[in-house]
Amino acid sequence: MRRVSVPWMSAYPSSDGADRARVAPRPAVASGAHKVRIRAAAAPDADAIRTIYNYEVLNSTATFDLVPRSLGEQQTWLANRSGVFSAVVAVVGSSTGPIAAAPPSRPREEVVGFAALSPYKERAAYRTTVEDSIYVRQDRQGLGVGRALLTSLLDLSEASGFHAVMARIEARGVASRALHEACGFRLVGIEREVGRKFNRWLDVAVMQCVLAERPR
Repeated sequence: MRRVSVPWMSAYPSSDGADRARVAPRPAVASGAHKVRIRAAAAPDADAIRTIYNYEVLNSTATFDLVPRSLGEQQTWLANRSGVFSAVVAVVGSSTGPIAAAPPSRPREEVVGFAALSPYKERAAYRTTVEDSIYVRQDRQGLGVGRALLTSLLDLSEASGFHAVMARIEARGVASRALHEACGFRLVGIEREVGRKFNRWLDVAVMQCVLAERPR
């Protein structure tokens, strides 16, 4: 697939010979009183990712999961993602690396959101399309974290030669739909009553960004 160069990422051969995407930290963006940086997720981030995700499992329809993840399940999820499908995190605080690596004398990194790409469909003809997932910690929503994460995924998708990115959003998720629209996504359909959570039927808004048409 076509590759384009972006300043914060490069492709490199892995030990098994396959091309992998390497994500370098993006320039920091302001979020509240702190600056947010985007970097590749690391193993020590698993518990923070799990905490963010499980809040949505228990309290919202941002995910259709019904059962919170254990730490072991989250660690497995993180370990199984590689290359362009590796997770990224939004962090504030020390730039020394993952939480476990920060020295006690300096503020530790704090994960305030995470995101990842996934294959859109199994059939081979869909291989030029991917699907995004983005979660922002409850107290950081509305501060630009989601946009920084989504922009990083779109940059990664384009650099990896993909043609389109899809998003499946619970239809009442106004903020998420607005974020995606601002980043170049368009509504392409509504799936009616395809999920059930909190004793009500849920519709899903399907949105698409054709990467060549995204705003610059």
